[in-house]
Amino acid sequence: MFRPAGSSYEVALICVARPGGDSAWALPKGWVEDGEALEQTAVREVREETGLDGKVVCKIDEISYEFYSRAVHARVSKTVHLFLLRFKGGDTADHDTEVEEARWFPIDEALRKLTYKNEREALEKAALLLEEGEHIT
Repeated sequence: MFRPAGSSYEVALICVARPGGDSAWALPKGWVEDGEALEQTAVREVREETGLDGKVVCKIDEISYEFYSRAVHARVSKTVHLFLLRFKGGDTADHDTEVEEARWFPIDEALRKLTYKNEREALEKAALLLEEGEHIT
């Protein structure tokens, strides 16, 4: 999710608890529901996790990874489809309970704040698209 901020842009990040008690700053993401298109999932998950409404501009990246799920007591493989969304409205205070905090950051600060390298790389791609001004209208 991005919005104009002066001559640049801001992006919305979420802070979530990790196993072990520390927190991670991340891009919003989630599971595709039955019958849902990837773009619909992106809009819904961003809304749930950040409190913000957005419109899909373009797909940025796919990230695949594995993690251990305490819920199913097994390793889970996940592919995340990341989309660039233009801010339409909402309030970061309206995020869901799985998120500790949702906040706007200038892109440079967001790149430093993100916990995961693959998400920083995806945000760098988004920043380049925004800088070039293509796909933004």
